[in-house]
Amino acid sequence: MFRFVRLCFGMLGRLFRGRRSLLLENLALRQQLVTLKRRHPRPSLGLLDKLFWVITRRVWPDWKHSLILVTPETVVRWHRSGFRMYWRLISKVRRQVGRRTTPKEVRELIFRMISENPTWGAPRIHGELRMLGFDLSERTISRWMKPGPRDPDRAKRWLAFLRNHREAIAAMDFFAVPTISFGVLYCFLVISHSRRRILHVNVTKHPTSAWIIQQLREAFPFEASHKYLIFDRDQKFGLEVIAAVKATRIIPKRTSFRSPWQNGVAERWVGSCRRDLLDHIVALNERHLKRLLSDYVRYHHEDRTHLGLEKGTPDGRIRSVASGQVLAQERLGGLHHRYDRAA
Repeated sequence: MFRFVRLCFGMLGRLFRGRRSLLLENLALRQQLVTLKRRHPRPSLGLLDKLFWVITRRVWPDWKHSLILVTPETVVRWHRSGFRMYWRLISKVRRQVGRRTTPKEVRELIFRMISENPTWGAPRIHGELRMLGFDLSERTISRWMKPGPRDPDRAKRWLAFLRNHREAIAAMDFFAVPTISFGVLYCFLVISHSRRRILHVNVTKHPTSAWIIQQLREAFPFEASHKYLIFDRDQKFGLEVIAAVKATRIIPKRTSFRSPWQNGVAERWVGSCRRDLLDHIVALNERHLKRLLSDYVRYHHEDRTHLGLEKGTPDGRIRSVASGQVLAQERLGGLHHRYDRAA
């Protein structure tokens, strides 16, 4: 009798409820009925069943009144588990953050350049890698090379002066090279500050004033494009040499006593020439040294990258954009190499 009265009151209540609520309740009851009719000793809820009740919880406010098989807390737990699973999946496919790893190909190329060019540092290797199209910072190369501490002031000397006047400045200097017969050869050079180009280089056993004046004529055969010529207080640069410089409408600028840093561009080139070439060879005679210096000047202009030129070359070496195999070309008999991409 009690069940009959409860059924009657339930039917009266359903007459005043909306059609959408009745449809959702009917769907919920039918889903549970299908679950109960399964042939298992104990009804089990699968993934689709759990997904059904999670969705029903979001679209139907009265979902708890029609839930019989499980408690509402269980449905909430299913929803939270799905939430954790969703964000765990998102986290796995998210892009990797942090510093990019250096590719194995680049690491092997750095080790190759170090082994083939023992005198090179991180700036030189960075310049070569830039020419090959590798987008890598100089700090990354230094980390792989594990270099010692460097003096940051060396690269800043005369920086403002060079930026303002480098197109109008040239410099000349002498440096001595011992020969195999314990003699001494004197190398003379004239270098332009703008692109670090060697305007003239020659070798002699007897650097007289007349010989120096002839070298200046060969270095500046036409009207001089430079306004200043820097040189030190070596006795070889006497009054006759100074007069010859003024005759070419160039203003001579002598450095202070014991101040080689005031002629830094020429001194730096001499140091590079010694480290790159002269420290690794023995000059046989004047002709032999002239040939070596000529090859080094060609390497200096066409292949060697420079800090002062933003890792470029005096002749404007073109940066490679191809993606072929990296090929090494010997320079100076194998002392140095140039790296290019195969076409």
